Formats: sequence, structure tokens, C-alpha cells
Amino acid sequence: MIMANHFHINTPLLESVNMSKRVGTTVYLKMENSQPSGSFKIRGIGHLCQQLAGQSKGIVCSSGGNAGMAAALVARKMGLPATIVIPSSSPELVVQRLQDQGATVKISGKVWDDANAEALRLAETEGLTYVPPFDHPLLWQGHASMIAEAAASLGPDVKPGAVVISVGGGGLLCGVVQGLQDVGWTDVPIIAMETDGANCFNAAVKAGRLVTLDDITSEAKCLGAKTVCQKAFEQSQRKDLNIISELVSDQQALHAVQTFLDEERVLVEMACGAALAAVYSGIIRKLQDESRLPALLRPLLVIVCGGSSINMEQLANLKHKLHCRYKQ
Repeated sequence: MIMANHFHINTPLLESVNMSKRVGTTVYLKMENSQPSGSFKIRGIGHLCQQLAGQSKGIVCSSGGNAGMAAALVARKMGLPATIVIPSSSPELVVQRLQDQGATVKISGKVWDDANAEALRLAETEGLTYVPPFDHPLLWQGHASMIAEAAASLGPDVKPGAVVISVGGGGLLCGVVQGLQDVGWTDVPIIAMETDGANCFNAAVKAGRLVTLDDITSEAKCLGAKTVCQKAFEQSQRKDLNIISELVSDQQALHAVQTFLDEERVLVEMACGAALAAVYSGIIRKLQDESRLPALLRPLLVIVCGGSSINMEQLANLKHKLHCRYKQ
């Protein structure tokens, strides 16, 4: 089969006038939602599969959505069978989209950690190549390409004042750190956003060690790893990096999704809404007030990580769920 050089595309870098007005500095959006798989995950997973799965019998990936979508698409392009193991908390929409990519879908356990245990078992017993969703150096290497692209688009005279990302298992964070190192931007702060109830990175930063959450109680299911990867935690401890961990509520993440849909005409999932909420819920302003970011901020680079686990019906469900939860 003829192999592409890579499976991801160079995504648009768009200036958001509405978001810029809110934070008082130019906001650039790296539109990873426009990747063929619907999210940034295809960068790292495409890179990893090209390196590891060339002679494989097939791949297996555990994912509540986006890593699975990327793995299924890459496997199809490489002519390999794909088994995607997902937790029962995944929406039906995700199952359908994975099957549309030609993947075999297995449902195992309640949360990602359960599905991952089953994926590792299948890799072992059936001789499949295990594709980790976030914890592998080849993934981080692949994800780093988005920062190189952003730097090329901005040109040599523009350096961001901060990069805003969502954190789930920590793969994007590790990729962004590597990308910043590659382009000589290690002094650029990273604002690492999570939702309450899917806050394994924030819990680790506060405790000064890896923490395993009892459960994922946030509706941002694609942020739902109970433990952040070791490397992401190590990056947070480095003195030469400035990684600021912040939390928003599910309400704020959902509000960000709706505002983004209204203002930018793009629908993203709640996991991505956590990053957007840094602007829409005033986290950037708060950090400036606390002198953790400069009052006169250089442009903000927001990674719109995307997400395929959302449509209008799912958005209505989320609104209803959160409305009921907070009425009690």
C-alpha cells in the first residue's frame, strides 16, 4: 500500500476577533478540529503507527473517542485491521463513527482505565500492535508538529504570550512541551486546562506526585484518565518551564462550547471546551490579576483540540444533564 508522508494535515491558524476582544490581546486558534479524524490525535497516532505498525497483524487502541478515531483512520489508510476498545460511558455516536472507519469496536468496563486493561490483554493474546492514546514518546513527537506549524504561520517576529491547551492523559501537553523546545519557545507559559472531576493533572501538581482519581465525574469524558502520564507530571516539575494548571466546572466548559459555536460557528466537544473556557470564563484575566501572566500579554495561542464525540443531539443531552445536576 502507498504510504503518505503523514496522515495529518497542516491545520488553519485563525485569528478570533471575538476572543481577542475578551482578553485584550490577539487570540490565534490552531484548528485541530479540522484534522481528518476530528482531533489533533492523528498527529501522534499517525506517527507512531508508521514507526511501529508497518509489519503488524493489526492494531488495538483503547479510547473513549478521539484516539480511537485516529487509530481507526490510520489503520484503514495502512490497510490494517483495527480493534478499538471503549468504555461503556462512550456515546453511541462514537461507536457508529468508529465502525464507519472499518474498526471492530469492543466495549469493556466503565472508564478508560478498564478499556485500556482489555486493549493490553488483546495486544498480548492476539499479537496486535498496542497503540497507546497518550503515553508514548512517538505520540509526543507527532503532536509537536502543531507548534512547528503555528510558529511557521506566525512568522519569526511573533512569539505567543501563552499556549492554552486541554489536559486529559497528558499526551497533548507532552507534545506541546516538545514543540516549544523544537522552536525555541520554552519560556512561553502553557495554560493546562481541565474540568473538575477529570482533574488528574491538577491533582498531581497540587500533591507533588502522581495521583489516581477515584472516578471520573466530569461530563468531559475525553479528558477522563484517572492518572496523568508520568512524563506530563515530570514536565510540570521542571524549573525551566512555566506550566500553569487551572480548573473549570463542567458548566463553564459547556458554556465555552456553546459560545464557540455561536461566535466561531464550530462545534467542539467539552474536553476542548475546557481550553476555550480559559478565555470565556476569565481564567486568562485572573492569571493576569494574580501577576502569573503579564498584564500586557503577547498573542495567545489556543489549541482547539477538536473532538468527534459531539453533535447537536449530544450537546442537547449535555445541557439537560448539567441542568438537572445543578438543580438538585
